[in-house]
Amino acid sequence: MTSLLAGKITVVTGASSGIGRAIATSFAAEGAVVVIADVVAEPLEGGETTVELIARAGGSASFEKTDVGSWEDVDALIGRTVARHGRIDVMVNNAAIYSGTALLDTSAAQWEHVMSVNLTGMFNGCKRAIQQMITQEPCNEVRGRVINLGSQQGIVTAPRDTPYGVSKAGAIYLTKQIAVDYAQELIVCNCISPGKIVTGQPGLPMDPALLENARRRTPWPRLGRPQDIANAAVFLASDRATYITGSNLVVDGGWLAR
Repeated sequence: MTSLLAGKITVVTGASSGIGRAIATSFAAEGAVVVIADVVAEPLEGGETTVELIARAGGSASFEKTDVGSWEDVDALIGRTVARHGRIDVMVNNAAIYSGTALLDTSAAQWEHVMSVNLTGMFNGCKRAIQQMITQEPCNEVRGRVINLGSQQGIVTAPRDTPYGVSKAGAIYLTKQIAVDYAQELIVCNCISPGKIVTGQPGLPMDPALLENARRRTPWPRLGRPQDIANAAVFLASDRATYITGSNLVVDGGWLAR
């Protein structure tokens, strides 16, 4: 059986926990070399680190402590990755946080913190990765692939979380702009917008009222799992995703179709 990502050098931000962890482990299972970029190595869900999980399964992974909101950190992350592996094939900008606040309840500090990680962090990851990618020789018509994580709440409203929803709408727009501006450079850029994904992380995502609302709204008879998003990411990172750029792949169990 052919591994879809054999030998591809991949970077996944926010990969210590949740969706990023599932993407990283799935990439490694498909033969990718995975660089996990996060502020901490320990998963919020508890248990083994993502690097340990991948190593135990026979995959290749390393950890780089990175604050994506810092250009210096992201610059160093990509620089060290290229110094070690020679190139970067796939950049996944997944790191994100939320404030859990509506407009009038959101402080300036909360707004700035969410935007720093979710939008400036994505800008930093896209810019630094593409700076490297355009210097590389193409492989199967592509110099590099960027996958950004949006959200269905960047398309419809985000309950009680104005900063998060705005940042995810920005992620979808940024994806389209990059895809158009750098298509001639053979850079592929796509977005994945998850619906309600149950990650096991504590806090607002596990609020019983929000979970019940998601169950009522989602046509599919279960809520999403991190692996559902990882499966989409594997496809978009692979050479099977041809002539696809600037797309926003919604993975939401039919929520937006209702």
